[in-house]
Amino acid sequence: MIQSTAAKPWVAIQRNPMSGAGSQRETLLQLIRELHRHEIVPRVFADRAQLARWIQDPQKRGRLRCIVAAGGDGTAADVFNRYPDIPVALLPMGTENLLSRCLGIECSGEVVGRMIAENRRRRLDLCELNHLSADPSSIRQRFAVVASAGFDADIIHRAHAARTGHITRLAYLQPICDTVQNYPYPPMRVWLDDATEPHVCRFVVVMNLPAYALGLPIAAQAQGDDGWLDVRLFEGGSLLQMLRYFTATIVRQHEGLSDVVSVRARRIRIESDVAVPMQVDGDPAGFTPAEIRILPGALDVYSPQGDVR
Repeated sequence: MIQSTAAKPWVAIQRNPMSGAGSQRETLLQLIRELHRHEIVPRVFADRAQLARWIQDPQKRGRLRCIVAAGGDGTAADVFNRYPDIPVALLPMGTENLLSRCLGIECSGEVVGRMIAENRRRRLDLCELNHLSADPSSIRQRFAVVASAGFDADIIHRAHAARTGHITRLAYLQPICDTVQNYPYPPMRVWLDDATEPHVCRFVVVMNLPAYALGLPIAAQAQGDDGWLDVRLFEGGSLLQMLRYFTATIVRQHEGLSDVVSVRARRIRIESDVAVPMQVDGDPAGFTPAEIRILPGALDVYSPQGDVR
């Protein structure tokens, strides 16, 4: 007996129109074909509001297997922020794809479709960024991989302000030059957990997973399911110091520098006398002051290392 489409499990595919090149259309079609092969109905959404309307329908929600984030880290974050109780699958079609890289997920529709069909999932920690603003409408923002405040976040803010379409690594060249010439390295005060005295630094990186742009091993031992944030505080405040930190990080010697503090915490608070730009998972995330905390096991994600459910 042939099962009707209305009774089959289905998968929502949220596609970011600004992510990926035209050549990646075939990757999306691979995913659709693989899901059909396993009797799972795919439905592609480029309109976020339309996806929300579909998921509000109780009958459709009851048959929903997962939401596929077909894009980069920003698309993934959009999905798990809006739908925290729905499993997420990743089809990496962005520039860096930090989260999927950590999980070992290929840009292959066939592989991702097979993981979904096998229901191969694992739990990861998420992090939550809360801007400490007097504005009661201030939004809490979840992220999966990394947050930072300072030099690199300034580059990301500039690059995204100039963005008109799919962003590539070349799009960062001018923002890098502008930040190198103009960034003032304001000091920040960082409180860890219940500490009464802050650390003072000029650049802060908070890692949940061991992935960073260009593959830099800033916190190579970070684990995404241990309930901890791996924090690196860089005290120096000049371009020369940033170049020194960058070089030391490439050869994995930065954690031995006397002006780099390597710690773990479950909650950190960052304050400064002037607003310092912040980023999460490669996207702009406002300015200081802010608090970041760990959310153990908050992300249900499809992974090659996941258990079959």
